[in-house]
Amino acid sequence: VQLVESGGGLVQPGGSLRLSCAASGFIFSDFYMSWVRRVPGKGLELVSAIWPAGTDAFYDASVRGRFTISRDNAKNEVYLQMDDLRPEDSALYFCARGFKSGYTIGPPRGQGTQVTVSS
Repeated sequence: VQLVESGGGLVQPGGSLRLSCAASGFIFSDFYMSWVRRVPGKGLELVSAIWPAGTDAFYDASVRGRFTISRDNAKNEVYLQMDDLRPEDSALYFCARGFKSGYTIGPPRGQGTQVTVSS
């Protein structure tokens, strides 16, 4: 299983970023996928998850209405569109492979992509 995240960066409050995760080493369309984030001193936090066919999604209350998760099973990629970013969204973001029957918080397998929201 290999997961490679990209798309992070420095953005001002209210700005947007789109994170991408390229997956390989497994049948991507069979699995739930998640985005999780790590803030120093706070551990891992589940941000969002998407069903294998992309038919449903979960969002943590802190990001609901601002973030949108999606996936392209033909490309083996999952995305996180982040709008109206806030300083508290600053974290190292990872994608995580779940199970065929549900999503999980991890463990993260990639290097992650850093998101910093600051003026």
